[in-house]
This record gives sequence, structure tokens and C-alpha cells, in this order.
Amino acid sequence: MTIHRASCETFARLAERAPEHVITTDWGVHGDQVYPVDLVVEAIARQGLLRDISEVFSREKINVKDVRTLWRGGQARMQFTAEVPDVGRLQ
Repeated sequence: MTIHRASCETFARLAERAPEHVITTDWGVHGDQVYPVDLVVEAIARQGLLRDISEVFSREKINVKDVRTLWRGGQARMQFTAEVPDVGRLQ
């Protein structure tokens, strides 16, 4: 099995030669399915930083399953495991 975009030239040639081998499918239509994604934020450590980042996740309706923080020398490094429905939500 090979997966091609509908706009792929190779796919167009294959579909002409053997249309019976072509199966149409949709990607990214999964209803309520979400995917875990690890996001790392590095910032200057300050009071309220975690709250401010959490507000962004909340506003975007992104569920955070885990967070790990490391504060060292005035720098903060936070790793979030978030659940997103598709790659577009990350942008």
C-alpha cells in the first residue's frame, strides 16, 4: 500500500493505469480523538509564569495532562504534555 496526496503526479499516473487499485480516504477526521504532544517552553523565571502559560492553554481549549518544571539560574524550562485534535491546533 502506498499513500499519496490527491494532487500528487505519481498518484495521477497510477490512478489512470489501475483505477481499481485506488482507495479514497480522509485524514484528520477523527471526531473526539486527541493526540498527546510534548511542548517545551523556555523562559525567564518569574512569578506567575506557569499561570500565564496555563491561561493560553485554557483559552485555546487544550487539555494539559502533565507538566514538569525546572527552575535554574533565573531560567525556567517547562515541559507540557497536551492533548490536541490535530496539528493545526499546535500552530
